[in-house]
Amino acid sequence: MGKAEKGTPKDLANRMKAKGLQKLRWYCQMCQKQCRDENGFKCHTMSESHQRQLLLFADNPDRFLDSFSEEFLEGYVSLLKRRFGTKRVHANNVYQEYIQDRDHVHMNATQWETLTDFVKWLGREGHCVVDETEKGWYVAYVDRDPETLKRQAAAQRRLKAERGQEERMQDFIQRQIELGRARDPGEKTEDGASPSAALQREEGATISLTLKPGVARPRSSGLESANALKMTTGRQIEKTKKEMKKRTALDEIMEEEMKGKKLQKQSVVPGQGGPHGASQVTDASWLAEGIVVKVVTKDLGSKYYKQKGVVKDVVGGYSAIIKLLDTNTKLKLDQTHLETVIPSVGRAVLVVAGTRRGSRATLHSIQEKNFSATLDFEGHLVPGIPYEQFSKLAPS
Repeated sequence: MGKAEKGTPKDLANRMKAKGLQKLRWYCQMCQKQCRDENGFKCHTMSESHQRQLLLFADNPDRFLDSFSEEFLEGYVSLLKRRFGTKRVHANNVYQEYIQDRDHVHMNATQWETLTDFVKWLGREGHCVVDETEKGWYVAYVDRDPETLKRQAAAQRRLKAERGQEERMQDFIQRQIELGRARDPGEKTEDGASPSAALQREEGATISLTLKPGVARPRSSGLESANALKMTTGRQIEKTKKEMKKRTALDEIMEEEMKGKKLQKQSVVPGQGGPHGASQVTDASWLAEGIVVKVVTKDLGSKYYKQKGVVKDVVGGYSAIIKLLDTNTKLKLDQTHLETVIPSVGRAVLVVAGTRRGSRATLHSIQEKNFSATLDFEGHLVPGIPYEQFSKLAPS
C-alpha cells in the first residue's frame, strides 16, 4: 500500500499520530526512529541501516552507552534545575515531564536500568539531595553556581553580623539586670523569705476573709480636715522622694540607651570650646572620602539595609555618594541615613569628628561598655574616643 497523499485525511491522521508519544518497545535508540506498531518495528530491525548501526555499536558499546547516559543526565538535571529549582520534588514527576519531549533519550539506552538506580546515583555523586519515603524517592537539586554561592555567603555574613549585634545587646541588658539585682536585692519578710515567696500558696488551699463591723466616725471640723489633707500630702511627697531614690535596672538600661542615641545624633566640632575648655557638642558633617559606612535606613528596601559601602564623594557636606561593597551599586544618601563602621583590632581608621578630625590611626582596643575605643596615633594611645567619631578606612 502506497503512502497517503499529502493533505488527505489519512495523511493528516498519520501526522497527528507521529507527533505524540508512542510505545517505548517500538523505539530504536541507535537509529532514533519510532515505529507505531510491531510490524513496523520488525521491518525496521531487518533494514540495512539498522544493521549498520548495530555493527557500529558492537565495535565500541561503552562509548555509545556513556554518550546516551550523559545526554539523559544532562536533560534530567537541566529540567530539575529550571522547573523546580532547589525545591524537594518527587523523582517520578520530574521523569514524567522529561519524557514528554518526543526526542528524549530513553532510560533503557543508558547505564541505569531503573529510575531508582538513577536517583541513588544522583545522591552518591552529589548532584541532588535524595531521600526515600513511603510515596517513593524525592530529589532536591544542589545549586553549585559560583554566583549563587557568593550570594549565599554574603547573606550568611550579614546574618552573622546582625546576630552578633543582637547577642551583644542581650548580654548588656543581662549585665544591667544583674547589677540592679545586686544593688537592690529586695525587702525580706519577717521570716526571712522574699516577697514573691511570701505571696505563694499551696495548691488547693482555701482563702478565708473576715469582715468586722466598723465603728462610726464622727464628723470632723474643717480645720481638722485641712490638717489631715496636709499630713496626707506630706506623706505622699516623702514616698515619692523615696521611690525616686530607688533606681531599678530598667531605669539604668533606658538611660544608657538614651545616651547612646544622643551620641549617635551628635558629633564634636573642633575649635568651639566651652567655659572649661571642653568641646561643644552640635550637629555637624562627619562624612569623608575613603571611609567605610553602613546604610541604616529602610526606605530603600531590605536589599540595601545594613549594606556597607565606601564613600566616593561628599556632596554639600551632609550627603555622600557611596559604592556598595557587595553589589558595586552607587547610592547618594544623607549622613543621617549612614553610620560609621568599627573595624577589627589592628585595622586603619580615620577620625571624622573631634579635635583630631582628619587624622589617621590604628584601632588598638574596644570598650563595649562605654561605646568607645582606644586609637593608636603612631605610638600615642588615645582612649575614650566614641564609635561615631571614627570609621574604618577602605583599603587602597
